[in-house]
This record gives sequence, C-alpha cells and structure tokens, in this order.
Amino acid sequence: MILAIVGMTGSGKSELSRYLASLRFPAIRFGQVVVDEIASRGLDLNPANERTIREELRSTHGMDVCARRCLPAIRKALKESPLVVIDGLYSWSEYRTLRAALGENLVLLLVFASRETRYHRLKVRPERPLTFQEAQERDITEIENVEKGGPIAFADYALLNDGTKAELFAGVDDLLARWRIRSPDGEKRV
Repeated sequence: MILAIVGMTGSGKSELSRYLASLRFPAIRFGQVVVDEIASRGLDLNPANERTIREELRSTHGMDVCARRCLPAIRKALKESPLVVIDGLYSWSEYRTLRAALGENLVLLLVFASRETRYHRLKVRPERPLTFQEAQERDITEIENVEKGGPIAFADYALLNDGTKAELFAGVDDLLARWRIRSPDGEKRV
C-alpha cells in the first residue's frame, strides 16, 4: 500500500509521516523536491522562496513534477515494506500520475484540522513559521494554483487532528490494524 497523506498546511501531515517513519515505514516527502531545488540554487529556505520555486517547477515541468521525481523512490521502497508513506501529495495531477503508475495500491489519507488550529500551529512551529496572513495566502494559493482541493476531496480515509499528537497517532494505529499492516520490526513507537 502507498499511503499518501493529504491536507492543508499545518494540518499535521508531517507529524503523521514522522510517526509512521518511527514505525520503520519508508516516508517520502514530496516537498523535499522543492527544498532540494532551493538548496541547489543557493537560496535561503523561506516561505517566499518555497512558493516561488514550487510554482516555477510546476509551471516548467508540470503540476505532477514532484510525483514523477519521487516515483523511482516510491517503487524502490515498495520492494522493502508493506507500506510506503507519501508526505504531502498536493495536486490532482500528482494523484493522477501516481494512480496511473501504482493503481489501486494508492490510498489517500486526509489529515484535517480547523483553520484556527492550523494557523496557530504554523505561527509557533520552530521551522519556517508563518504569520496568520502568510498562512491564509498559502491556503488560497494552494487551492487556486496547486490543485490541492482535488486530493483532499477524493481522500479514502480522514483523521481529525484538532487534539494531541497521541490522539492523531492512535487514529492511524487504528487504521493500520484495520488494514492488517504491521511495522517492519513489529513494534510500535509513540
């Protein structure tokens, strides 16, 4: 199974991805494509550069550029694990590319948090914090320019993340049990 975690910025996608990685499931972060491009150009990693490079990559190489660039790593990880996690599938084009390449093994998991909760998390996060206005602008840009609504609307499962990390992790543990998927070493780490 390829579990693509979708949701708006600040919803908890990366937290959930890190938790699943702690269970020893391979996690592939689509946003790393943008971060790597920023680094290769010697630019500062900040929200403005992320937005510029993300939009440039998509306009130059297609809306599914992150999916296409990550597909070899996904296929490799599938050979080693019963579950591969994708952190941050954003666009409908990325979804369509992965669905065509991977078929029904692709499952979308929506992590949802209220806008108020997300914006607070984004304001206080230690890495690349966003003001209320920056968070709102990013939401609008991702909805209008990045096709982000499609994968969210098409999600197979959803987890509410307005509570604690432990509650979020318990929700995904329940899903893993339902799917009968165990971590590669059979242990849970919270």
